[in-house]
Amino acid sequence: MTTAVFNVTFDCHDARRVAEFWSAVTGYELEYVDMPGNPFWLASPPGERWPRLVFVTVPEAKVVKNRVHLDLMPVGGDQAYEIERLHTLGATIVDDRREMEPGGWVLLQDPEGNEFCIERG
Repeated sequence: MTTAVFNVTFDCHDARRVAEFWSAVTGYELEYVDMPGNPFWLASPPGERWPRLVFVTVPEAKVVKNRVHLDLMPVGGDQAYEIERLHTLGATIVDDRREMEPGGWVLLQDPEGNEFCIERG
């Protein structure tokens, strides 16, 4: 089993501006997603499903949390199995949002403290 990159998420002060920049850089198609409680800009490769770039407006500046992190999608297994596999490799759980709204993901850190999310499989 392996894990595929689903989203690369950028926390931004001005998500639209950053999304438009990366859309121009990559040629990815850009759309605004008005998810209740979690609106964001989405840049997707033409004709492809992923990896996608996601841009979310946040109020805080970069201090400790990564401003860019990977959202990973389990391939060939489920979310719980992949979280356990990554734990054995040295990852730690930071925030478990499997039962929250909006939610479904688990935020982890690698051995150096870099954050990433495991999505539902």
